[in-house]
Amino acid sequence: MTPEDLRAAVAAGILTEAQAASLTALANDRLGKRAALPAEDEPFEFFRGFSEIFVSIGLVILLSGIAAMLAWFGGVALMTVLPLICAGICWWWAGYFTLKRRMNLPSMVLASAFGAGIYLSAITVLGQADLPLRSVVVVAFVLSALGMSAWYRRFRLPFSAFILGLFVLGAIYTMTASVDSLGGFVAGSRGGMGGFFDLRESPQFATATLLFGIVAFLVAMWFDTRDPHRLGRHAATAFWLHMLAAPALVNTVALTLYNTGGAGGIGLLIVALVIITLLALIIDRRSFLTAAIAYIALVIAWVIGDRGDFGTWAFILIALGGLITAIGTWWMQLRATVLRALPDFPGKSRLPPYGSTE
Repeated sequence: MTPEDLRAAVAAGILTEAQAASLTALANDRLGKRAALPAEDEPFEFFRGFSEIFVSIGLVILLSGIAAMLAWFGGVALMTVLPLICAGICWWWAGYFTLKRRMNLPSMVLASAFGAGIYLSAITVLGQADLPLRSVVVVAFVLSALGMSAWYRRFRLPFSAFILGLFVLGAIYTMTASVDSLGGFVAGSRGGMGGFFDLRESPQFATATLLFGIVAFLVAMWFDTRDPHRLGRHAATAFWLHMLAAPALVNTVALTLYNTGGAGGIGLLIVALVIITLLALIIDRRSFLTAAIAYIALVIAWVIGDRGDFGTWAFILIALGGLITAIGTWWMQLRATVLRALPDFPGKSRLPPYGSTE
């Protein structure tokens, strides 16, 4: 909005002069922060200072004490709804620490405690009904996800989208995991976690993971394209959603290709890793490449012939570390080269700037 727009809004009675001045100050502050960011920065804020760590520790201790006190006075009857009471207290306190104080880490602690309280209360109450265990767990996850949706709607905390996604993923995994696959993983059968995420060995589980990753990625991109300069809540929410999408997509695709075996499987894995790297550069999200680091190491080990000796592993670490360091060091230059080489496509203009003149 231009200054003329603000003056017109004041004249029309939509804004007061004080509100217009505050809005102008906020816009200038955000613009200054963006200009002060390094050109290759991907903003991420876990906490603003040690005061937030101190308050978060206090909140954890305080919530634990309240839960213990309620359990002591209430007995067994209150234990059923104790987590729900703690969740309500978290909601109450978030009105101060999240909405008023804008403290990030304490808000994350309260959101996590709220989600855990909803889940524990739901699974305790549902567990007393005559329902199959799988149904109890799924319904508890769904109710917890709905609770976190209400939390995000009320407090607009980006981290709550991550907890919401975890609850959705938990419900999906509970519905799709078979007894055989769980038993095989516990027993350490061939492939280990690879059996879980292999589209051939666990088609339902792996397909559900892949679909979840696709949906999480699309939602993250929806948020990303609404804040291409990454100054506000939308970009921060997208960051946490990409943290969910990247492992789900990369693990399913890469493990399925790797477990194929032979030169053909490794060749397809290399192609997939190149595509993942290009995708990470295009959307300017390093989480996808971070999730692929282990598979890059597997490719390097296959190329040099993994003999399991100390020298081989040392070479793998040097090669992997050098590659990741190089990509991280020249990330912006690589990204600019890739995006300039690509033709215009829908949404390209809504991606983070990739040239010094943009």
